[in-house]
Amino acid sequence: MADKKPLTIRLCGPRGFCAGVDRAIQIVVLALKKYGAPVYVRHEIVHNRYVVEGLQARGAVFVEELDEIPPEHRNQPVVFSAHGVPKSVPSDAESKNLFYLDATCPLVSKVHKQAMRHQRLGRHVILVGHSGHPEVIGTMGQLPEGAVTLIETIADAETYVPEDPDNLGFVTQTTLSVDDTAGIIATLQRRFPALTAPAAESICYATTNRQDAVKAAAPGCDLFLVVGAPNSSNSKRLVEVAERSGAVQSLLVQRAGDIDWSRVGNISVVGLSAGASAPEIIVDEIIQSFSERYIVSIELAETTIETENFHVMRDLRDVELTSADMAFVNGSR
Repeated sequence: MADKKPLTIRLCGPRGFCAGVDRAIQIVVLALKKYGAPVYVRHEIVHNRYVVEGLQARGAVFVEELDEIPPEHRNQPVVFSAHGVPKSVPSDAESKNLFYLDATCPLVSKVHKQAMRHQRLGRHVILVGHSGHPEVIGTMGQLPEGAVTLIETIADAETYVPEDPDNLGFVTQTTLSVDDTAGIIATLQRRFPALTAPAAESICYATTNRQDAVKAAAPGCDLFLVVGAPNSSNSKRLVEVAERSGAVQSLLVQRAGDIDWSRVGNISVVGLSAGASAPEIIVDEIIQSFSERYIVSIELAETTIETENFHVMRDLRDVELTSADMAFVNGSR
């Protein structure tokens, strides 16, 4: 104890699982309880390797395409990920007589509906997002080819030349940087005054809330850690927000083992948050790892309290979900 130095961990709140991610994981867990293994999942259910491996250990089988499901398992359920899928995927499942459970986040589904409404009203749809992200692929796949233009940066917004500047509507990926997106949309609105916004904000409450908490916690932090996966858009945005908001250094880590203690240096304040697909059990693991090396005091940086809860589909509501079922991600609390 005499060799340990004091360290303050500013623990962000909200952090970690959002309601959409929690629902998606619950769907896989409940499907395994009701129908037994295997339960197939198309793509990662959420962008987190720990979660994926935990579900695999319980009998989930992850596939990239529906063709990978063997004929003898065609009666077993297949779950679509929280990021959403193009319309062609459920159509393909139906043509193969597959039983599917759609775990698309309700807030992503809302963006799909907003994009379809723009098109129904005769507008060309601009989607602000990141090329190749599953959510972007899913949103673009709600509309016919050519009906959506993807804008990724302010530079894209400056050079975009639409066929009809007076009939444009935009939506955004739900997990973007609030500040970056505002700059892109401001550029589009300056160039195309008739641009129509969606009926409601596309960036989801959880993305905004986690970024706000990081902005509040980051000033004065010698190091800021964000728990999340390298392919998690909202987690990577939190790293950027921490750096912009005053943290000396900001890093994305998947587990406590990712921390290079030889490079941590002389620190007295560490910020800690987690992306919307990162389980609380890993946050606990990281705090414990710091406690083994420092005299840790926790300072809660809480900007709001989330109460959102998205119910699973009716097919699964007759199955009891216990705290033990979710302990692999939530811990024993």
